[in-house]
Amino acid sequence: MTRWISHLISRTVGLAAGVAAGMALTCHSAAAQDVQELKIGLLATLSGPAAVYGEHMRDGFMLAVEQSNGALGGLPTNVIVVDDKLDPDNALEQATKLIEENGVDLIVGVNFSKVMLAVHDPIVRSKTLFIGTHSGPAPIAGRNCSRYFFSTASQDDQVHETMGRYASLKGYQDVVTIAPDYEAARDAVAAFRRHFKGQIARELFPKLGQTDFSDEFKQIEEIEPDAIFTFMPGGMGVELVKQFHTSGLKGIVPFLSSDTVNAVTLPYTAEMAEGLYSASHWAPNLDNPANKRFVREFSKAYKYEPSVYAAQGYDAAKLIHFALELTGGIKDQEALISAISAAPFESVRGDFRFNSNQFPIQDFYIVEGVRRTSKLYEMEAVARVFDDVGDAYAGSCRM
Repeated sequence: MTRWISHLISRTVGLAAGVAAGMALTCHSAAAQDVQELKIGLLATLSGPAAVYGEHMRDGFMLAVEQSNGALGGLPTNVIVVDDKLDPDNALEQATKLIEENGVDLIVGVNFSKVMLAVHDPIVRSKTLFIGTHSGPAPIAGRNCSRYFFSTASQDDQVHETMGRYASLKGYQDVVTIAPDYEAARDAVAAFRRHFKGQIARELFPKLGQTDFSDEFKQIEEIEPDAIFTFMPGGMGVELVKQFHTSGLKGIVPFLSSDTVNAVTLPYTAEMAEGLYSASHWAPNLDNPANKRFVREFSKAYKYEPSVYAAQGYDAAKLIHFALELTGGIKDQEALISAISAAPFESVRGDFRFNSNQFPIQDFYIVEGVRRTSKLYEMEAVARVFDDVGDAYAGSCRM
């Protein structure tokens, strides 16, 4: 009898243990099935002469992913990086693949306006969340705005407008403008004029790709303006800065610019960019904890100094991270849109919130090329020009 009771107890305990183990296995399997993977498509220019802009943006975004241990918002994060090759047709093809074949939850990135104008409408029509990290042409900030698109950068005109306002605040009356002869550059000059209260002594439009600016500098010397304003991106800007340095005008005529003197071009211009001005909503010396951490850890991780392009990419990942922490996942897209709209994160630029068109309301600064060490040059914020400002197109946005 005693042996029978012992056997029954032993068998019961064994069955209970087996049931418990089975329940634990079932629960574990269910939990494993509940784990969501976050898929993000990162679309950037990563080949050709302009690749450096995409590389900065990508590295900034990936630094924030790494800081979250590869899990933005606690979700294992798969970032699919694709090269748009600065080709609108290729960019659209890549964006379509990200949505239809890779099944991404969000798309981030885009460096240049012609690419943004090609991919924006198809992406948002698919109801895929899209966070722009640099390009912000007027149509997508205004009449073609979308509830599925957010920007962690700025509207394209704002840096030029900042320079126009600064020129007025300095009391400059006569300014010569220099920009390549293509539509976006002419738009930059128009944006500068929007906030400049003086007169344009002359508009100079050298050919796209021009590398000799001796004629332009001769005209400036003859006009004797109070300042020059230039929008000269990439290699043309590097050559312009080098020739301005030896033209005899440096130190006599103030050099105001946008997208000409920045952290991307400084390695090529070095001391020649000292004392030259640009406009930005970010600089490495902005005094806030998020920015200090970003600059320190970016430099350590990638062995080069961050630019505004890296800062915008970094902010995009941080925005996604903290929005997902609020929603607890990606299944409810409406909840995620609401969470992103609240901008629940500490931006590296300090003050940050979204306007009605889902572009930032933020500060804009004059930044100056400065020498940090014998080999290190960076752009330093030296004056705030706009405080908590939105763009000129938000009023045209109807969502």
